[in-house]
Amino acid sequence: MRERPTAPPGPRPRPRTGWDAVRPWLARVGIAAAVVVAYFLLPLDHLGPQRPVLSWVLFTLLLTVVAALLLRQIRHVLLDRPDSRPGVVIPLLIVLSVHVFSATYYALAKSPGEFTGLHTRIDALYFTVVTLATVGYGDITPRGQAARVVTVLQITYSFVFLTAAATALTSRMRDMVVRRTDRGRRH
Repeated sequence: MRERPTAPPGPRPRPRTGWDAVRPWLARVGIAAAVVVAYFLLPLDHLGPQRPVLSWVLFTLLLTVVAALLLRQIRHVLLDRPDSRPGVVIPLLIVLSVHVFSATYYALAKSPGEFTGLHTRIDALYFTVVTLATVGYGDITPRGQAARVVTVLQITYSFVFLTAAATALTSRMRDMVVRRTDRGRRH
């Protein structure tokens, strides 16, 4: 007869409650809402042609940080680190990257000739999502070279970073479902 393994000595884990399942979702929604609110409240009108160097430095810095954080999460998934929370972090980083591009488009639109049809923050967010979804309605058009470079960068960024992050997240979620199913079959 095989002996059953005994639990290691130490404090017993507390049982999960309904609140434990809800808390991560509330955190995600709260942080995503904070990003959206910040996008609409930040003084983006002070960027663009008034401060081109600051605008480009902020855009490059923010996009680099978000890309590095996405790569870190992808690495955690590939290494199957149990302490990582890609289901919380990756969607928030995707929301943040969308708003970084939106803010950049909004600032770029302040320069004459860069965009046709982009006048408000909603327009910029709309253009970012339409570009991300590769729909391209044609009502907002990048006309200037800087606007076209940022649009091409967004498309490339989406293909490389956001697709890899979404794939890693899907892989992690699939593995979790398989593990839970296997556990359920054993019990």
